[in-house]
Amino acid sequence: MSTGFRASGKGVSVRLDAGEVSLLVALVSQILDLVEPGETGDDPIERALGIGSAEAPSDPVLARLFPAAYAEDDKAAGEFRRYTEATLRDGKRADAATLLETVEPGTVQLTAEQAQAWLRAINDVRLALGVRLEVTEEVHEEIAGMSEDDPRYPAFVTYDWLTYLQDTLVRALW
Repeated sequence: MSTGFRASGKGVSVRLDAGEVSLLVALVSQILDLVEPGETGDDPIERALGIGSAEAPSDPVLARLFPAAYAEDDKAAGEFRRYTEATLRDGKRADAATLLETVEPGTVQLTAEQAQAWLRAINDVRLALGVRLEVTEEVHEEIAGMSEDDPRYPAFVTYDWLTYLQDTLVRALW
């Protein structure tokens, strides 16, 4: 199992085994599939400026990845979404692609820029998995009390491992 990220040279490094790489690739690929490229209108100016739909996502995971900017004002939230979501989607896809292009078994050396992309991609996976598992603040207590025979156990342990990776990456960057 990975010992987490460490500061090294001009970036960070992490040692991952083949199983961990396989898991990261599978999870990040799912995010890439879920977060389709940002859609814009047919108008050439809207396309050039990345102006898309004001409609909030109906999928709870997408709603978590792209939350309303103004919880109390649907109109303002829709306008903000219209002008930002396509670009945010493209950014999430680029972060996922960076992770997929740089992950491999053994020691992975990342530049600071690549590490930031990994941080955002891991965060997106954690958010998505957290929504699907209905994770609460008591997740660690729930895992500690969960039997290894519980069918949810592997997913919760994966969530915990991603939390650990994210924590060590943040510490290595700062």
